[in-house]
Amino acid sequence: MADHYEALGVDRDATTDQIKKAYRRLARELHPDVNPGAEASERFKSITHAYDVLSDANQRQKYDQGGGQNGGFDGQNFGNFGDIFETFFGGGGGSSRGPRSRRERGQDALIRVELDLDEVIFGTHRDLDVDTAIVCDTCKGSCCAPGTSPITCDICHGTGSIQRAVRSLLGNVMTSSPCGSCRGYGTIIATPCMTCSGQGRVRARRTVPVDIPAGVDTGLRLQMPGSGEAGPAAGPNGDLYLEMKVRHHDVFSRDGDDLMCSLDVPMTSAILGTSVTVKALDGDIEVEIRAGSQSSEVLTIKDRGITKLRGSGRGDLKIGIHVLTPTKLDHKERDLIEQFAARYAAPAPTLSQYQQGLFAKLRDRFLG
Repeated sequence: MADHYEALGVDRDATTDQIKKAYRRLARELHPDVNPGAEASERFKSITHAYDVLSDANQRQKYDQGGGQNGGFDGQNFGNFGDIFETFFGGGGGSSRGPRSRRERGQDALIRVELDLDEVIFGTHRDLDVDTAIVCDTCKGSCCAPGTSPITCDICHGTGSIQRAVRSLLGNVMTSSPCGSCRGYGTIIATPCMTCSGQGRVRARRTVPVDIPAGVDTGLRLQMPGSGEAGPAAGPNGDLYLEMKVRHHDVFSRDGDDLMCSLDVPMTSAILGTSVTVKALDGDIEVEIRAGSQSSEVLTIKDRGITKLRGSGRGDLKIGIHVLTPTKLDHKERDLIEQFAARYAAPAPTLSQYQQGLFAKLRDRFLG
């Protein structure tokens, strides 16, 4: 038995691409259609077997290790010439997949849902009107006019493909291509449904009920399997994706699961302390302002923030104190302030750490 590497004229460390190129060159030279001699025929069989062995990593390893003179060859099969032709030149040896199905999965759909911040706290329900494709009510997705059905294609006889013999350097090879008459379906709709024009679906508006969970945020997408467009010929529905957008609120802002706001406190209330009722997004809250409160202090109200999307519980409500200093005083008010200043004997103003405005200071306290 000739050495497989010598048969192909390659070194023992040749790459797979080098082996393939060597076989292709020799096959064009020695194929019986090109070179009908008995010697050429034997060499063609020899190089075909050599290629079968050396192009397979497992068989090549066994052959290199001396695992059998034939390298897995049983003396009866010289390789599948149709597969070899397909590998090098395209085409194929026929199709066993059968005709195409008219039923296909529908496309996915994406719509944006805008929410108010208060709806995010506990979640909400929406009935969304969606323009989409639904199954045709006239033909029920069959694509045919009522009382009719698809007929078998008389060109491909229901197979959906046409096979042809193609003559090549490696002999006759059967190729398969979709039938041009039925477009690969194997059947023809002679009388299509007038309502859907033979598509099995129509455009319509339908209402989709949606329960939006608490804790969603802008950019989050919710997937609703099977709520997208109906597929052709009553194929399965695609999915519906809802992209959330939370509207801006003039008073409250959000930091993760926490809510933040600022509370304006008159100077006298900050000095003496007071109690005030504020309107939160989920109801009134009683807030205690301690005596001597300073601007940028933060009051934390536990469990009055956003309900957590994953997990349990709620975030907090963080209220930043903003002490208001009066800008206009009458003579009596100014006299009272001067008397207070004289009795208080406050130290002179001094430099402290630079803060870029009240809200920057509040932000540092909120987030720090």
